[in-house]
Amino acid sequence: MRLIVALFASALLAAPAQSQGSGPYQVEGGGRYASLQRAVDAIGGGTGTIRIAPGRYRDCAVQEQGRITFVAEPGKVTFDGGICEGKATLVLRGQGARVDGIVFTRTFVPDGNGAGIRIETGDLDVANSMFVDGQCGILSADDPASAIRVDKSTFARLGKHPDGSGAHALYIGGYGSLRVTRSRFEQGTGGHYLKSRAPRIEIVDNSFDDSRGHTTNYMIDLPNGASGRIADNSFVQGADKENYSTLITVAPEGIEHTSRGLVIENNRASLAPAFRHETTFVGDWAKDGVTVRGNMLAPRITAYARR
Repeated sequence: MRLIVALFASALLAAPAQSQGSGPYQVEGGGRYASLQRAVDAIGGGTGTIRIAPGRYRDCAVQEQGRITFVAEPGKVTFDGGICEGKATLVLRGQGARVDGIVFTRTFVPDGNGAGIRIETGDLDVANSMFVDGQCGILSADDPASAIRVDKSTFARLGKHPDGSGAHALYIGGYGSLRVTRSRFEQGTGGHYLKSRAPRIEIVDNSFDDSRGHTTNYMIDLPNGASGRIADNSFVQGADKENYSTLITVAPEGIEHTSRGLVIENNRASLAPAFRHETTFVGDWAKDGVTVRGNMLAPRITAYARR
């Protein structure tokens, strides 16, 4: 977690914006481009890497095809408010994408679903990145044949905003699988920290710290059930909650995937000092074989409840 905190600090001190005419987008083995979209178009249906020079940019791009890696020195590149198609800074619907070392901030759109990354088709890998002060960090469409993986990344101050719009810090739709590791979720401004409709999940070694959250909801929401593992995470339940009843939910919106074999183990959960209620660690609407074991829970947190 020390690396993530360091990334957070360096992002706040990101370098001044560079001239778009200086060609900050370098396609490996190719040329430099003044706009991110032109660099993406240069790769087209092939496979390529775009290296981004340090700076703060009001830019965005849509990937229609191919496999692209977007890479920067961690914490040195910030995309600030650039939105394509009224959706996100990066709108991805190619064969696959990797995003490494990039900060996304102030991703606001009128419908409340502005995101740093909108993934519509293809595999997605995200590492060493930050999503802060926006509506969504990552928002997906449905692609049951593909997978999303997030590692060593931070989601902070995401959700609803003063006008009432907003969504969830990380919201995955009908993708084939979701894996989130060594990442940090904190200071939510509404909605859930992690919501996933994928049938297979792995959520391991993350921090969910709601102690400075406002009007937040669940820490992890599996609205239609899932199999897989939630393990070795730490949770702090905050006092300013829209819904303080449950930290992790299984199938509260109806069963679409089996939760048989879902294991929730070896996690740690505590309460912020101002929290005055009873709460439940795992609320299970599926009732089809979730295993909850070995979790270290503070007083006033019930380990498991059937809903």
